[in-house]
Amino acid sequence: MNATVSNSRRWSIVGLLFVASFINYFDRGTISVALPLISADLHLGPEIKGALLASFFTSYALMQLPMGWFADRYNLRWLYTGAFALWSLSQGLTGLAAGLGMLICFRIMLGVGESIYLPGGTKIVSLLFSPKDRGLPSGIFDSGTRAGLALGAPLTALLIVHYGWRKMFVIVGTGAIFWLIPWLMVFPSTLGSVKKREPVGPPAAPASWRYVTFNRNLVGICLGFFCFDYYWYLLVNWLPDYFVTARHLTLLSAGVYSSLPFFVFGASEPLGGWIADRLVTLGWDETRTRKWIVTIAFLTGLLLIPAAWAENSTTAIWLIAGASLVGLATANLIVILQCCAPENEVGVWTGFENFAGNIGGILAPFLTGLLIQKTGSYLPGFVLAPMVLVAGLLAYWFVVGELKPAEGTRAEHSHSA
Repeated sequence: MNATVSNSRRWSIVGLLFVASFINYFDRGTISVALPLISADLHLGPEIKGALLASFFTSYALMQLPMGWFADRYNLRWLYTGAFALWSLSQGLTGLAAGLGMLICFRIMLGVGESIYLPGGTKIVSLLFSPKDRGLPSGIFDSGTRAGLALGAPLTALLIVHYGWRKMFVIVGTGAIFWLIPWLMVFPSTLGSVKKREPVGPPAAPASWRYVTFNRNLVGICLGFFCFDYYWYLLVNWLPDYFVTARHLTLLSAGVYSSLPFFVFGASEPLGGWIADRLVTLGWDETRTRKWIVTIAFLTGLLLIPAAWAENSTTAIWLIAGASLVGLATANLIVILQCCAPENEVGVWTGFENFAGNIGGILAPFLTGLLIQKTGSYLPGFVLAPMVLVAGLLAYWFVVGELKPAEGTRAEHSHSA
């Protein structure tokens, strides 16, 4: 924890991270809403549309490890500033794209810039708060992503209706740049600049990829987060289609009802973190407390199974909202990593975690679509996802050990940008 940052200032930073996370998911989702119009204007077929959508996730996933490494070693004020500016610029330039090649290029740039969100945010919270107090701020900053999904689609549609898809991208991209003003005013200029200290014990090894600490905790965190993100990306990718195709709702109604689970998911994140923080402060064992909250949250995901069975659409919608209480786990998953990672490797560990999660994000929509094609029903996919999620508990209970930092690289290098 950085004692030189005042309490009001660190919570202001958390608030700014929430807004950045909101913008992050808002920006990445605009292409989905605009895709029908883009396809008509540029004459894109289904395969080309798939390639366009995949271009973002390819660069986003591949940049997780490098961005996490940067977050551990460079000044976070300027690293986050540069990444945010890159993704906002890419978003704005998308509206000026003359053809498919430029569109794909800007989506790749967007993925590179947006890759800072989880490694950077997790690292910043770990520097600003002590372990027992990290649940609430972790939940708050990450819940912005869920709010971005819930509000992003209708706002994007509104902008497209009034201004067209090209101006929508320009407005969203250039408008986001104003976030940098309070960020640069509030964020400390030295936070994240790693200073040299006298080594204790054997000579320090130079920081490099070869000296990332690999142990059972990192493996367990990656396996568990893979399962978590498999479930999450099923909701993100298939809920609107499910409501229209299986529940026969109008497109507008499907959009509204799809936002409800994201609101529940987002509201649950800081709540789950706050509950764990309070219990740990009262003297409860941190390892068991956070793992049990993760367990309870993951088990609520099983409500997705009766939701698929329900004959009544209203019942199904409320069961899916209940299945979104999985969000209670999110802040605690972040804190588990923060507690287990060596202090100077929180960023790169988060990169590994989110890379594994994005593999789940790639597999979930693909396997669900395959099951729907083979069976003609959403039920198998809606059964598989919560089962994968619950299987993740095995990793958190039996692979991840006590929530205490591993002994990482002793070297701390001074980098300021």
